[in-house]
Amino acid sequence: MKELTENNFAEIIKSNKNVIVQYGAAWCGACRIVKPQFSKLSEEYNNIEFYYVDAEKFPEARQLAQVENLPTFASFVDGGLHKQLLGTKIEKIKELADEIANN
Repeated sequence: MKELTENNFAEIIKSNKNVIVQYGAAWCGACRIVKPQFSKLSEEYNNIEFYYVDAEKFPEARQLAQVENLPTFASFVDGGLHKQLLGTKIEKIKELADEIANN
């Protein structure tokens, strides 16, 4: 899993076929709890780029997925928003990863 450190998220999703993003924030307890699980999940897929985006620091990235609640997980396929999940259920996030890994 990579963490967004500069405002280049639009370029990242356009230059990678499959991307899954955890949108979170430093103040979000649920975000902090699921982040290590998301990071571990990222090690299972070679054909998906996993990113963590601090939605407070990078509001433009947040707008690309129209994120209103945290944590939100969003998948992007071929540069476009594919699907969103709210909450911390790692099983659902894995299902999302499986779905786009087979594209």
